[in-house]
Amino acid sequence: VGKTTLVQRACEALVTSEVGLEGFYTEEVREGGRRVGFDVVTLTGERGHLSRIREGAGASHVRRDYMVGQYVVDLPSFENLALPLFRHTGAADGGSRKVFVIDEIGKMELFSQSFIRAVRQTLDSSSCTILGTIPVPKGKPLGLVEEVRSRRDVKVFSVSKENRNTLLQDVLTTLQECLKHGSQNQ
Repeated sequence: VGKTTLVQRACEALVTSEVGLEGFYTEEVREGGRRVGFDVVTLTGERGHLSRIREGAGASHVRRDYMVGQYVVDLPSFENLALPLFRHTGAADGGSRKVFVIDEIGKMELFSQSFIRAVRQTLDSSSCTILGTIPVPKGKPLGLVEEVRSRRDVKVFSVSKENRNTLLQDVLTTLQECLKHGSQNQ
């Protein structure tokens, strides 16, 4: 619907405002016009697999619990790229002027218990402002997603096709307010 594009635009706008940016976003991978998976991409441009379409019977050794629809989640690739980014979130080096991006806290990412712990720890103790995305609730609730959604120190914007192009200024205003007030999470 445009959550990742909105996050990327917010990051582009923040680059010019002397705000430290760290974190990652997820990006569709297409081949021949067809979506074949998702990559995790750090804000410094490092890229790794998050998931790929399961191809044929040869992939039957993959654990079923690392599947989301037709996609096989590459947990080691995701964890190797995303988890080290969390190590610096509580650092005292001007942390209040830092935005940490987590796009997204979703089904694929939640296969990682280490990721769940890192997100919780960052939300509870971080001195940086967090810009994250969560999926809309559908089907069985995802524990961490609902925890994030119900936190008092989190502001949730609902992104739709209708508002995705006009929401950027609201997101930036909220981020700037959080950065001014120090250690609030968003």
